[in-house]
Amino acid sequence: MIIELPQVGESVTEGTITQWLKQVGDRVEKYDVIAEVLTDKVSMELPAPAAGVLTEILAEEGQTVPMGAPIAAIRTESEAEADSQPASDPAQPTQSGSIDRTGVLLKDVAPVGPTGSGALESAAASQAAEPPTSVANPDAKRRRYSPAVTRLAERHGVDLTQVSGTGINGRITRKDVLAFIEIAIQPQTAPAADAPTATPATADTTAVSPDAAQTQSAPAGSADEERVPLSAVRRMIAANMVRSASEIPAAWSITEVDVSGLVRRREAVKDAFRQREGVNITYLAFVVKAVAQSLKENPLLNSSWDGDAILLKKRVNIGIAVAAPDGLVVPVIRDADTLSVAGIAKRVADLTLRARQGRLGVEDVQFGTFTLNNTGALGSVASQPIINHPQAAILTTEAIVKRPVVVGDAIAIRSMMNICLTFDHRIMDGAEASAFTNAVKRRLEAIADDAGIY
Repeated sequence: MIIELPQVGESVTEGTITQWLKQVGDRVEKYDVIAEVLTDKVSMELPAPAAGVLTEILAEEGQTVPMGAPIAAIRTESEAEADSQPASDPAQPTQSGSIDRTGVLLKDVAPVGPTGSGALESAAASQAAEPPTSVANPDAKRRRYSPAVTRLAERHGVDLTQVSGTGINGRITRKDVLAFIEIAIQPQTAPAADAPTATPATADTTAVSPDAAQTQSAPAGSADEERVPLSAVRRMIAANMVRSASEIPAAWSITEVDVSGLVRRREAVKDAFRQREGVNITYLAFVVKAVAQSLKENPLLNSSWDGDAILLKKRVNIGIAVAAPDGLVVPVIRDADTLSVAGIAKRVADLTLRARQGRLGVEDVQFGTFTLNNTGALGSVASQPIINHPQAAILTTEAIVKRPVVVGDAIAIRSMMNICLTFDHRIMDGAEASAFTNAVKRRLEAIADDAGIY
């Protein structure tokens, strides 16, 4: 049985194998977790679809594969029983006149996509990556390499037939190629790299200080630097941020909010709420409620760009950015407009705890329509967030700071907070964006000492 990377959502197109928890030859039961997979939404555990023995691993750790691609093979109990049956005489047809199998498992072949192009592209890439081999070396001709290995080898001119693989079933990994480059290639080129470069003297040559010269000439990876490899989560975050920044023409605004009433109301109820519900009621819960109600009034903020149209979302699903140990994650509070402040507080506490423990499921991060980030918890008073693609906007709440403000004709000390909005200028203009932030401001400033929690 071939195990494929399962589809987990319409917007999730690929996943990275971060760790295999079972190895070739291991016995697995149905629903046993065999691998951990990272998508651009969340890290998830992959269960075995059937009981049997893991016979082959087709996707190495660190390899990114499309959803639906084969990643492993299991020899199930039914397959083992079928294989143990005595082979029939091919000269004697069965009673029904048909063969007893529907097909055979082809190993080490390229997957074919829904358009049929996968095999052609993989074959072309394989031919480009592999050097010509003689008939005397048939094993080399049958070797297959991942796209990452092929690109790295082409970049450094590495003959992959000369590289020893340490991966599953002797497959060559990026680490193997990098080790080969360090041992076999870099020593030959290092002296040339260390040689000084002559610069023609000119009349207007500017003198460079010894410290500046040392900084400019320090090679990468020297004693003055430390190279930190990217984790799979950081690579995902980087790719998403680049996509958002390159595809979305974003505009930004900041709005000042007097949250003195909010501060008093939370201070009055937080102890009793903690004793009754077992979780803290934070400022964020009040903000999520105000944002959800304001999104209902301003639907353009709760939408996405669709090329020749704007998709207005009928449900208000607010993602909250959480700093987890491995990187930023955005669990989603679904139908936030239907929840009370207390209900939101409990959802926030649950999602935040599971995000920091790495226990979020795919369903916890799907279908977000708007994102809220509480950067004020980090001490920030103003920030310009990047939109969570493909949403239309993102809002940050900044630190609450007491300062003197003019109230009527007098000066008073008030608790003030900035809210910062980044929005997709293709979908809306400043008028619509300001209408939304003003709606949030109006609701937050209207919170009084008797404001309802439930």
